[in-house]
Amino acid sequence: MQRPAWKKEAKQMSTLTVPGAQVFYKVEGDGALLILIPGASGTGESFRPLSHALSAWYRVVTYDRRGFSQSRLDGPQEYEQRLETDADDVRRLIKSLTSQPAIVFGNSSGALVALEVLTRYPEHIRTVVAHEPPAVKLLPDATKWLALFDGVYATFRAEGIPQAMDQFGSLTLGSAGRQVLEHVRREHPSEANTRYWLEHELRQYPRVELDLDALAAHARQLVLVGGRDSHNQMTYQPGKVLAERLGLTLLDVPGGHLGFLDTPAEFATGILNALGSESQ
Repeated sequence: MQRPAWKKEAKQMSTLTVPGAQVFYKVEGDGALLILIPGASGTGESFRPLSHALSAWYRVVTYDRRGFSQSRLDGPQEYEQRLETDADDVRRLIKSLTSQPAIVFGNSSGALVALEVLTRYPEHIRTVVAHEPPAVKLLPDATKWLALFDGVYATFRAEGIPQAMDQFGSLTLGSAGRQVLEHVRREHPSEANTRYWLEHELRQYPRVELDLDALAAHARQLVLVGGRDSHNQMTYQPGKVLAERLGLTLLDVPGGHLGFLDTPAEFATGILNALGSESQ
């Protein structure tokens, strides 16, 4: 795939004031706006290699979701509507950076946020790429998985973060994914981020009830992708069911649930291919 002719812009950092928080973000590259929504880590830093690879084609935005890293909370939070709030933060980012519909990519719980943006604000969306959203309630064995996540939370409360994250990784990721997760935890430790995710997301986001009618109405704006190495893991299954429900094809991209960390260049190529004509 030939790279576009435009010159990449230097990376820019800024903060967007939103109700109850200051959202920290970075912009790299030029072209159509592409926002990358992080999952459990909550921080745009997890997308740094992927952002660099994609910035030859797009104006790439990475950001810390509110409550994580540099996106500080400065007002009351409505945690019962946190997914909706996450989606509204993305809408506000789009409006602050472009007058055109944007491309939005989300991984894991970030993919749930991306789907919520499409559901609520389709006029701001050119394409959503959702990578392995943990919409567990779509699964026939949802009750089992929700109980297991509740068990991880109980471990966190009783034994601490390391034990809970080991339990979570063993339940949801293959051996390669667990190694990537452990490497990230070792190289970029953030107890505050992990604690925030365990308290406000681990149990809550998998229980989301997707608005399938709204997603079906905007299915032409949606691309569902899953890890080539995730087929036998829980993380792949909700996207597979969602694709069947919406009459879409679930496209495979390199790696597993954390492929953007393990093999970012190959993962970026997979995303560009999934976007098809968007990346030409």
